[in-house]
Amino acid sequence: MDKQFKEAMGRFAGAVNAITAFDGDQPVGLIATAVCSLSAEPPSVIVCVNKTASAHDVMLNSGYFGVSLLAPQQAHVVSQFTQNKGSDRFLKDCWDLDNRKAPVLKDAPVGLTCKVGNCFDGYSHTIFVGIIESISLCDPDLSQCLLWKGRGLHHAVEYNVAS
Repeated sequence: MDKQFKEAMGRFAGAVNAITAFDGDQPVGLIATAVCSLSAEPPSVIVCVNKTASAHDVMLNSGYFGVSLLAPQQAHVVSQFTQNKGSDRFLKDCWDLDNRKAPVLKDAPVGLTCKVGNCFDGYSHTIFVGIIESISLCDPDLSQCLLWKGRGLHHAVEYNVAS
């Protein structure tokens, strides 16, 4: 069943996000597709993080996390996160590290700073409910997102469907 489950989940396209936090003054983070909106009142999101991820306990302890939706031209961020550890994942000129609550990627289509509102056990993962404290939006012409599907990176093609 494990192999079938992974194959089935690989057929779902998911937006690629950098989930970040501060461990003291050092940025930490991971790449995730398990992010979705929860509520408009209060504005909130759900982020699912593997309990073995290095940023997991930092997010629990700091009480804040950032969500940066990646654009196709920001695929290098995925490489940075997979090839490096800890603060080496963060190229200083690409990230807003002045926000002391959580790092957010500059020029991301969407950047969210979230306070941890609640956490729930999700077996191998923790389900973080983030109450959004700030939102940054890039230029709408640059707002396409990077997708993960079938163990690879993709970008969406827009279609105009006539009614």
